[in-house]
Amino acid sequence: MYTILWLIAVVMVIAGIYVLIARRELLFGIILIVLGLLIGPGGVSIFS
Repeated sequence: MYTILWLIAVVMVIAGIYVLIARRELLFGIILIVLGLLIGPGGVSIFS
């Protein structure tokens, strides 16, 4: 479960950075990055 959450978090952060840079949608990119950091191993997991 830990590995799956970590992978989801990485994908969300990368997608957030892509949205910020390539598509220039600031709010949606920031939301994706914050959610990725909350789910990730260094953050507070919303699933536990």
